[in-house]
Amino acid sequence: MKMIKITLAFVLTASIVLTACKKENRTSTLQVHMTDAPAAWDEVNIDLQQVKVNFNGDTSSWIALDTKTGVYNLLGLQNGLDTLIAQGTFPTNTVNEMRLVLGNNNTIKVDGQTYPLTIPSGETSGLKIKVNRKLNNTIETLLIDFDAALSITQETDGYKLRPVITLR
Repeated sequence: MKMIKITLAFVLTASIVLTACKKENRTSTLQVHMTDAPAAWDEVNIDLQQVKVNFNGDTSSWIALDTKTGVYNLLGLQNGLDTLIAQGTFPTNTVNEMRLVLGNNNTIKVDGQTYPLTIPSGETSGLKIKVNRKLNNTIETLLIDFDAALSITQETDGYKLRPVITLR
């Protein structure tokens, strides 16, 4: 009888220790999707090169997600359509900020004619998005909703994209 009590106590203690260890090592998979609101142009193409995140306000440490690089037509992502652009698995933490780093193949198509689309600081520091979201121990999805109609202006030197983004 005494041996059963000792064995039971050992099993109970081991279970508590293992459970505590699991809580300390929780991870979350962060998935980043992109969509767009309707706009009056034929196409709005962005050249996505990388998606980065930083945690807990540590602006010196950016972590690159596994990014699906390429040129995305934002206007093809309307009316409930979205696409997965990046993901990564991390210890449970708070995502403070996200950056979309863009290449130089950004264009806008207006009345069948294609023009360069300039994105100030998009190629260097990236488009910065404040997030401030705690990752739980599940799959977390962030939806970047561009509003191309409010984001694009035609200026004397061409078209500019100054993103108006909602994060859901």
